[in-house]
Amino acid sequence: MRHLWACLLLAGCMVGPDYQRADAPAPPAFKELAGWKITQPADAVDKGAWWSVYHDPELDRLERMVETSNQTVKQFEADYRTAVALVAEARSGLFPTVGLSPGVTRSGSGGGSSGSATAGSSSRSTTQYSLSGTVTWDLDVWGRVRRQVESNTAAAQVSAADLANAMLSAQATLATDYFDLRAEDALAQLLRDTVAAYRRALQITENQYRAGTTASTDYLTALAQLQSTEAQLIAVGIQRQLFEHAIAVLTGHAPAEVTIAPAPLAAAVPVVPPGLPSALLERRPDIAAAERAMQEQNALIGVQIAAYYPAISLSALGEYAGNPLGKLFNASNQIWSLGASGSETLFEGGLRSASVQAARATYDASVATYRQTVLTAFQGVEDELSDLRILELQARAEATAVVSTRRAVDATLNQYRAGTVPYTSVITEQTLLLSDQQTALSIQQSRLVASVALIEALGGGWSASDLPTTIKTANPLLP
Repeated sequence: MRHLWACLLLAGCMVGPDYQRADAPAPPAFKELAGWKITQPADAVDKGAWWSVYHDPELDRLERMVETSNQTVKQFEADYRTAVALVAEARSGLFPTVGLSPGVTRSGSGGGSSGSATAGSSSRSTTQYSLSGTVTWDLDVWGRVRRQVESNTAAAQVSAADLANAMLSAQATLATDYFDLRAEDALAQLLRDTVAAYRRALQITENQYRAGTTASTDYLTALAQLQSTEAQLIAVGIQRQLFEHAIAVLTGHAPAEVTIAPAPLAAAVPVVPPGLPSALLERRPDIAAAERAMQEQNALIGVQIAAYYPAISLSALGEYAGNPLGKLFNASNQIWSLGASGSETLFEGGLRSASVQAARATYDASVATYRQTVLTAFQGVEDELSDLRILELQARAEATAVVSTRRAVDATLNQYRAGTVPYTSVITEQTLLLSDQQTALSIQQSRLVASVALIEALGGGWSASDLPTTIKTANPLLP
């Protein structure tokens, strides 16, 4: 009993466990960095505008549209504002409820009955004025409301992190689509150059045929090769349009409203140093969301435990009632009352204990989700580091193969002019060169996409310090 009064004097206790962040596996270093020095440029990721490492004005213009116009981002921003409102709703339970009720009553009495021998008696009416005020206060002695506020605040921070994660995901998807589109531009240019080369080869076979030094099949074979490549060039436009349409939707526009002029694919692939694995726990919004979800569920355990304790409330009533209105507030017209009440449920068939067990189990599940999110994050970084390391080696090897194949094409074409090899040898080398060039282009495309994925896996320019510590603003991304 002494502890009960101590809690009341200290404005209430808070039952339930206080939150402590669960530990998560964090290796000392990334395995895929062993023996691999990141080549230049190794730019740092800018705060917010992480895509600036690519030094592409058109990409920068499109990415900034995501922040203001992407509809998925707007949805998550609205969800965040809902979560903020729920915090205010829960916090209101800490304060008393005050009511005011003015009133006026008109009443009358008297009047004779019909058919009587005597004259009817006179009637009388009165007016009664009243003004009453009430105050009720459910005391948060055991911390149920405060735990609910703590839970809702953590939920709002989860929502803020989800918003940041949605923003990062949309920006990374746009960057990936943008580089895929530029790869289609580069493929179109490669095929145009190849068509020009095949036209020159066709002219050689035509001259040889007219001179009578070669059969007509050489000319027809060269013509068929040219026409097939021209068809490939036309088909490139199909995939490019799909990427352009996807970019339009990501920026919050209809496909008809966005047109992106062709441009070369970036030659430089910036690789961002990943830093220490432990820092990743503070740089990814999905990890922050999972961590805040743990506190949300931990606080709900206290909410359920508080149900074991009695509910205590205070009430007060003050009222003035009388006539006339000008003398309503005289002391003789005053009525007041003060009261306190408590209630305790004695038997619920195990409902409260089951609710506490369910809350603890939900918290345990959130801990497992947090740890799995961390492990998946480490996997994502390791995957992209591995991709970039291997793709860099592959790019070097393929560049050497392209140079060698180009020399082979020139040599074989000269031999054909001299009549020492058949035209099928030229076709073979030209086909191999185009294949090697397309492979080199695909590798460059994959390297750029992998660099975007690495930046996304590292959290972009985001930090857990960006989370609102006090839930006040409607948009956590605004200062």
